Amino acid sequence: MNSIADVWNNVLQQLKRDLSETTIKTWFDEIEAVDLRDGTLYLHCSNDFKTGYIENLFMKNIRSSLKDIFSADIGVKILDDEAFRVFQGGEPAKTRGFDPNDEFTFDTFVVGPSNKLAYAAAVAVAEHPAQNYNPLFIYGDSGLGKTHLIYAIAHVIRKREKGAKIAYVKGDDLTNELVAAIQAGPSKTAEMREKYRQADLLLVDDVQFIAGKKQTQEEFFHTFNTLYESGKQIVLTSDRPPSEMTQLEDRLLTRFEWGLLVDVEPPDFETRLAIIKNKAALLGMELPDKIMAYIADNVTANVRQLEGTINKINAYKDLLGNDADEETVTRAIQDMLKRSNEYIPSPEVILDYISKFYNLDESIIRGQQRVRDAVQARQIAMYLIRSMTNLSLDDIGKVFDNRDHTTVMYSIDKVEKQMKKESSFAETVKEIKTNINSKR
Repeated sequence: MNSIADVWNNVLQQLKRDLSETTIKTWFDEIEAVDLRDGTLYLHCSNDFKTGYIENLFMKNIRSSLKDIFSADIGVKILDDEAFRVFQGGEPAKTRGFDPNDEFTFDTFVVGPSNKLAYAAAVAVAEHPAQNYNPLFIYGDSGLGKTHLIYAIAHVIRKREKGAKIAYVKGDDLTNELVAAIQAGPSKTAEMREKYRQADLLLVDDVQFIAGKKQTQEEFFHTFNTLYESGKQIVLTSDRPPSEMTQLEDRLLTRFEWGLLVDVEPPDFETRLAIIKNKAALLGMELPDKIMAYIADNVTANVRQLEGTINKINAYKDLLGNDADEETVTRAIQDMLKRSNEYIPSPEVILDYISKFYNLDESIIRGQQRVRDAVQARQIAMYLIRSMTNLSLDDIGKVFDNRDHTTVMYSIDKVEKQMKKESSFAETVKEIKTNINSKR
């Protein structure tokens, strides 16, 4: 291939196996391939709506096409205009820092029992930053509205104080930015520190990604201290509470827990229905009550899937002229249903298979005995129950003779580290997991 453009054209040709010509022309017409480096394909798109749609629905297709072309796993990252300018070597905008998306405000956030506390805490922080809840730590699974809430906080503060310095970064991007700054020299490192340490509001999305990154944690520790001592607000989001980040340094763990920890859970039926109505109204769509109830009944995993479903129905309407009848809706949510109905084995199913795999009585794996293979079987069982189910560390401990959650955390960490060091052990764990999934 002669250029990055050739690579992208090849990807588009590959996509035609799974996607229609109309779909590709509609959603990929504003995508430009800009570079392929360090195992990642970088794309640029100025249209945030199309970027979100592609990330939600077509990223798997793009990665699959790249694997067919290069016979290797290639990452994909879509850059907006600002990120693209920085990527090309330009300076980031320094006037006000991060500008929140007007779509993600408190007015457009649908409140329900599953997110009521997180919403109230975010409003309190927006109205009185750094006074009561600092840091504010919001945790929960992907797609439940954590990013929406921190954008809403930024929106209120920006509206009240136009010149406020707001810094927003994702945990994995923070590591990449630090590495790039160090490679560029001391002046760039100092510039990066200044950007974050002089912020009036620091927002870090998916902060769990800095766990295990020693140098990033070191930098973030000092940034956190500087802002906290200066009376500046810090808001963090994560897919888990700090206590469950097994590779997070203790000094950061304690600081993350200084303020207020709030969680967001999957929305109940009434909240899902309200989200659907809200999203449809924003798109100017009129959906029959029966159709909205059908979607709310079937797409249950998270808010992002609900919104993606409405976007897809709207695309069917705009592109094909289809009415939002049950047949069209069923087609539109087919991919969502597959993802939201993933098989979740019970702890009993996992333990039953592991006991047979190791030829050990299940009571030995659950209990305190340290007979041959029992410790490893027990640790793998804890690791798989944590990764394959929705059980908390405390609940997993109850399964294993009422062990403390710290014991469970230690076992999970030990398995993760051994999998990284020993490929044969990693293959064993993967084999067990695959075979448990096949029992569905």
